[in-house]
Amino acid sequence: MLHALGLNELTESVYRILLAEPDWGVERIAADLHLPEAQVREALDELLELTLLRPAGDSRGLRAVSPEVGLTRLLARNQNQLLFRQQQLESARSAIAALSAEFIDRRPDDEMVVRLDSLEAVRDRLEELAATATQECLSLMRGGAVRPDSIQAGKHPNQLALERGVVIRSIFQDSFRNDPDTLRYARWLADLGGLTRTVPLLPMRLVIVDRSIALVPTDPSDGRRGALELHGAALIQPLCALFDELWRSGADFGLPAVRDDRDLTGSERALLQLLGEGHTDESAGRKLGLSLRTVRRMMQDLMNRLGADSRFQAGAQAVRKDWL
Repeated sequence: MLHALGLNELTESVYRILLAEPDWGVERIAADLHLPEAQVREALDELLELTLLRPAGDSRGLRAVSPEVGLTRLLARNQNQLLFRQQQLESARSAIAALSAEFIDRRPDDEMVVRLDSLEAVRDRLEELAATATQECLSLMRGGAVRPDSIQAGKHPNQLALERGVVIRSIFQDSFRNDPDTLRYARWLADLGGLTRTVPLLPMRLVIVDRSIALVPTDPSDGRRGALELHGAALIQPLCALFDELWRSGADFGLPAVRDDRDLTGSERALLQLLGEGHTDESAGRKLGLSLRTVRRMMQDLMNRLGADSRFQAGAQAVRKDWL
């Protein structure tokens, strides 16, 4: 109960005994607590340091200082220490802001694109941006599964940003629900206050911070090869519009996949569209973040529902029934 004032459980117990039984010695206290005398003596030393014990006036040893005096004085001391620590932290915060202004943004004023040449550089920059964000962080998480190392790298910065009141909105592909690691990450983010929606298909990976800075992968097929950091309204505004439109069309995390008036999920309609554009099962699966086996299972189910015996017949039936 008094841990905040520096008293552990044993020290508090000894203090309470001395308040109730001021004539008890070390041996009696140790017997009452079923502890070695050495531990009781350590507790007495701690009480002396905390000025909760003082020598008795009649030279009969030590006596406990009343809680009203001793604990109130100890509380005031802790409050003063806390105030001093807060002042130190505010000074540190100002120093961090000054260093950030001097060193983090080394981009020339007229440079709209900065190249980040490695995954480590991207993660470092994302951590910096999460630490300095003031309004919101938006992200498109293309693909079905997020690698465990990427999840761990993003957890701490996201948590700090949410604690500061920054809004975090993430859009995943529907296929992420099939990956346990990504699913756990989305649930962790939602529990902290992050907002998550899903759509069947995302055009790219994207992070936007405060609608003023964006990161896109250098190689859309491999996000581990670095990223481009974009600045300037001409580059950022179209990306914000893309995110906003996808967010409006997305399904909230935790809800089942929505079916349209043709009883199609978004993933099923997207698969039909991709195959209609000439994609193979393999390339459609890559875009949707789905395994080849899942794509073929979905396609077989769609063919059964369309009453089709072939892919060509399924395409014709889908057009006739206004599925495409």
